[in-house]
Amino acid sequence: MEDNSMGRRDFLKRSAAVTLGAGAVGAASSGRSSKPPFDPLLKAVQLDMLPKQLADKDKFKLAKSCGFDGIETNPMDDLDAAKKQGDLARQAGVPIHSIVFGGWHAPLSDPNPDVIEKGLRGMETALPCAKAMGADAVLLVPAVVTERVGYGEAYERSQGHIRKLLPLAEEVGVIIAVENVWNKFLLSPLEFARYVDEFENPWLRAYFDVGNVVTFGYPEDWIRTLGERIVKVHLKDFERKPHEWAALREGDVNWPEVRRALAEVGYTGYITCELSGGNEEYLRDVSDRMSKIAVGE
Repeated sequence: MEDNSMGRRDFLKRSAAVTLGAGAVGAASSGRSSKPPFDPLLKAVQLDMLPKQLADKDKFKLAKSCGFDGIETNPMDDLDAAKKQGDLARQAGVPIHSIVFGGWHAPLSDPNPDVIEKGLRGMETALPCAKAMGADAVLLVPAVVTERVGYGEAYERSQGHIRKLLPLAEEVGVIIAVENVWNKFLLSPLEFARYVDEFENPWLRAYFDVGNVVTFGYPEDWIRTLGERIVKVHLKDFERKPHEWAALREGDVNWPEVRRALAEVGYTGYITCELSGGNEEYLRDVSDRMSKIAVGE
């Protein structure tokens, strides 16, 4: 494998400079109140949000009819079944773009070798599964800080074990996308960016969850800091008071500013809702709310 780490770092620096320059010009010429011409975003829904009584084929048809462009789902052990599911989704017009391995059950920061082995084996199943489905990323919770796992330990241990997975990620052509979650880890956008950059590998990028940072930050700030490290985006909304989840566009997320930030960093991929499931009426409402977010409302 060719060493392109210096080129990647230089690219990110140049991209950041261009983004900041473009933002300054835009603000000076038209002000923050004007709405920029946004490139389209792709709306996705998690498979678990669709009615559970339906067969997969009918779930995908329903997702398409509700206005979604893609699906996010969970890994399977059976690669033939995974390929079949991916084919059904593509045929319905809602390809599977990402799968969620998670990692809470076997964090790669755990001091127990058996837990680590379980997490590694799980990711070694999830990455080929994603390829079989046609997805280009696997969501991974990189580490969990606990009373017995310190922050520094979680940081170093998780990076070391994730590095073991990167050759497989490259081989199958699927990105490992680490997400910011409520795991007492990666608590600032600067640290998240540093964590990703230290891998110096294009197969490790950031999965940014908008709602997960509202309690201790501002999503638009995180987006501008992470920039082109972001490969996927989860949509949730949150109210700081009374500290609970809210329907999209009804919480404290400044969605117009989030959309502006995504445009500034050049993000044009999938935005995936990560919410409770519901019937067709509910799903159409979620899709409509996402459409408003996509155009900056």
